[in-house]
Amino acid sequence: MEIGGVHFTYGNVAIFAVAVFLLAGVYSFVKQGLKIAALIVFVLAALVFAAGVTWL
Repeated sequence: MEIGGVHFTYGNVAIFAVAVFLLAGVYSFVKQGLKIAALIVFVLAALVFAAGVTWL
C-alpha cells in the first residue's frame, strides 16, 4: 500500500501498531502514578517508532 509516496508493508504497519500499543501502556502507567515505568516504556515506544520510520 502506498500513501503519499510512502510504501507501507505489513511489517511497517505491525511495527507502528506495536508503538501505539506501547504508548497505550505509557498512558496506563501515568494513570497509575508509575512515572519511571512510563518513561521507560515511552523510550521503548520511541525506539520502535524510529525503527518503523527508518524501515520506510
